[in-house]
Amino acid sequence: MDLTVVAYVVYLVVSLGLTIWVARTLSRNGRVFLSDVLQGNEKVADAVNHLLVVGFYLVNLGFVALYLSGDETIGTARQVFEALSTKLGVVLLVLGVMHLGNVFVLNKIRRRGAMEREQRPPVPPQGWAAPATRA
Repeated sequence: MDLTVVAYVVYLVVSLGLTIWVARTLSRNGRVFLSDVLQGNEKVADAVNHLLVVGFYLVNLGFVALYLSGDETIGTARQVFEALSTKLGVVLLVLGVMHLGNVFVLNKIRRRGAMEREQRPPVPPQGWAAPATRA
């Protein structure tokens, strides 16, 4: 059996498994964070969470598919491990960067919402004062 094909199969299985695991973990644990960012609006938090997961799958699975092919021929077991470690390492880095990017953006949104809540007056205005007249 061609070792290049073995490396491709192992790469696909591990990459797909990692992508699915990370997406499920982020979806399950990110829902609470999204709810806070969106000020308790559960329906919007669920919708945004689902959209983020779909985007996460599309970007990462697209990257895994594009990064599958390689120019090197694999002839030994050592070369299989070297090729897999390089490919899987890059996939893990992309997954991590995607995750940190999502958290960064959501944290900025959360902070902006907190600042807006702090800028509201503590009590509603009691009435209007007449403009001062110049003498």
